[in-house]
Amino acid sequence: MSTTRTDSQDPGAPEGAGVLETRLIDIGREEFARDVWGRTALLTRGTGDFSDLFSAEAVDELISRRGLRTPFLRVAKDGSTFPDSSFTSPAGVGATISDQLDDTALWRRFADGATLVLQALHRTWAPVSDFSTRLSTELGHPVQANAYITPPQNRGFDDHYDVHDVFVLQIAGTKRWIIHEPVHPDPLRDQPWTDRSSAVAEAAKGKACLDTVLEPGDALYLPRGWLHAAQAQGEVSIHLTLGVHSWTRYALAEQLAQAALALLGDDPEMRRTLPLGVDGPSGEIDTVRERLAAAVAEADSTSLFHRTRRAQGRPAPLGPLAQIAAVEGLGPGSGVRLRGALEARLEDSRLTTRVGWLDFPETDLPSVTRLLDGAVYTADDLGVELVGRLLRAGVLVPVEQ
Repeated sequence: MSTTRTDSQDPGAPEGAGVLETRLIDIGREEFARDVWGRTALLTRGTGDFSDLFSAEAVDELISRRGLRTPFLRVAKDGSTFPDSSFTSPAGVGATISDQLDDTALWRRFADGATLVLQALHRTWAPVSDFSTRLSTELGHPVQANAYITPPQNRGFDDHYDVHDVFVLQIAGTKRWIIHEPVHPDPLRDQPWTDRSSAVAEAAKGKACLDTVLEPGDALYLPRGWLHAAQAQGEVSIHLTLGVHSWTRYALAEQLAQAALALLGDDPEMRRTLPLGVDGPSGEIDTVRERLAAAVAEADSTSLFHRTRRAQGRPAPLGPLAQIAAVEGLGPGSGVRLRGALEARLEDSRLTTRVGWLDFPETDLPSVTRLLDGAVYTADDLGVELVGRLLRAGVLVPVEQ
C-alpha cells in the first residue's frame, strides 16, 4: 500500500485569509463553511472593486480582437438561446474558420436586447483565470467563470436553477435578482432545471426569499438548486459568475462502485455465465449482492478520486519560450518554483501531477518533497540535474531572482 507523503499547495495562494474571505464574503471562513456553504444564499454588499478581474473594456477586447470561437460565447434573450450561426462567420483571409465571433452581428443582437454570455473566462482572460485557480484551491472544488453582459431593462434567462454553486460578482451597472428556495435541493449534474420546469415555474410565482438589486462591488452566493432570475436595470449590466462544481457523496459513491466492479472483474464466480434459460435475476441476485457488498468494503477509490480531480482542471500557464530559455540557461543560481495548480502528490517515489507522473530515486525524494511547498528555490538548493528534469517535464517554472 502506497503512502502519501505530502500534497502540494497552490504556490499562488495567499498566506492567511484567501480570496474567499478578502473579496467574496464579509464573514469568516469557518462561519461560511458551517452556516452558508451548500445551505443558503448569502448577499455581501460592497466587498470591493472587481475591475481588476473584469470590465467593459475586457468585454470589447474579447469580442472584437481575440478571435474567439464558439462555445466561448452564447447569446440569449427572454429565456431563449440564439443559434451559433446567427452571430458567427468566417474570419477572412488566413483565418477562414466558420465559427469565429462576428462582432457586427453581436452588436446588433445586443442592441436588440440580447444578453452576451462569455463562457469559460477561466481559459481566456488571465485575471479571471488566476482568481478562479486561487478560489478553487481554497474551496477544494473546481471553479469555472462566465460573464453576463445584459442591455438595460432586459433579461437573458427565465427563472431556473444551476447544478453548481455560484458566486455572482457585479462588475458594472445594476441588476435585480429574484431568488427562491429550491424545488429540488442539491441537484446532481444530470438533474437540470428543465427536468422540473413546471415546478420551477410554479415556485417562481411565490414569495421570493431574496429580491435585491446588485450594485458594482456586491457579491452573491447561491448554492446549487436555488431558483433565480435577473434583470438589468437602467444601464448595461456586467456580472461575473464563478461556478463551483462541488464534489458530492454521490460522486464518491460512483467512484467506489467503479473500484468495486473492477475487483469483481477478477472474481471467477462473478464472470460465470448464468444458467441456460434464465428469465430473471431472482435466483442469482442474493449471491451478486453479497459479493458486491464485499467488494465495496474492500475497494479503495482514493487513487481514482485524485485522478478524476486532476482531470477537472488545468495547471497554471506555461510559456514554451521562457521554459526553453530556463532549461538552456540553467545554472546553480537559477530560481524555480512548482508550477501552479498542478495537483501534485508524492506517493512513495512517484510524483503525480496534471502534466503526468515521474518516478524518482530515493536520493531525490527530500528535494522533491521540499519543492511541493511552492516556495522559490535555486537549482543549487534542489540539485541542478533534478531541476533540469522537472523543468523539461513542465513541473517547475523559472522565477526571476
